[in-house]
Amino acid sequence: MTGDYAATVHGDPIPKARVSVFLNAGGTAPLRGAGNRAINHDTAAAARLHIAALSARAERQRQRWATQIVVTDELARRACAERGLAPPDEVLPMRLLTVPETAVADLGSIVAAALAHSPAARALLAELEREQHIPEAAVRDYYDRNRDRFLTPEALRRGVDPFDTVEPSDVLPYDHVREGIGQELRHATARRAFFDWLDQARADVVYAEGHEHPGDPSHPDHEHRH
Repeated sequence: MTGDYAATVHGDPIPKARVSVFLNAGGTAPLRGAGNRAINHDTAAAARLHIAALSARAERQRQRWATQIVVTDELARRACAERGLAPPDEVLPMRLLTVPETAVADLGSIVAAALAHSPAARALLAELEREQHIPEAAVRDYYDRNRDRFLTPEALRRGVDPFDTVEPSDVLPYDHVREGIGQELRHATARRAFFDWLDQARADVVYAEGHEHPGDPSHPDHEHRH
């Protein structure tokens, strides 16, 4: 692979410029821990060097993170084409969006950001959700095991303990919540299918030095957080 490419997908190059454009569209996070306390010059110089090293490491990891977003977008576009889905209107929105913390917690920062930025990734996830069939027995089982989620407003006002004896009238009827449960289970199953697809699709991706996965232990800056 020449120096012009961040990665190859099935042998096709993804230019580094595509990653750079994506990165340059957003701001840079401020350094943390750089206070204004009075310290001697030697300590100040050492602190500056330490902060510079942390900053350089953060930028390298940011580049690797951005590469994953761009690669996921490319893989999703190819998957959409293979499935005959209408192609998204744009390759990748070239502005950094704010990703909700709840999405990051549920999906991880890479997948959450890819879904936020990539129309192709969202189209693929929507198609995977349409493909899911949730058996009636699974919906009913979820309802029976999670009665605390289906207390009536009146029961909630009275402080009914869902894990104690609950009157039938304190729980929303199954027929009233059945459709919502089914949608929630389809959504969760589709997300798992998306993760499985991405793991398989990334198997044939080759990354250039400096563009590896942020959690890849083969590079010294790697970090893997759950």
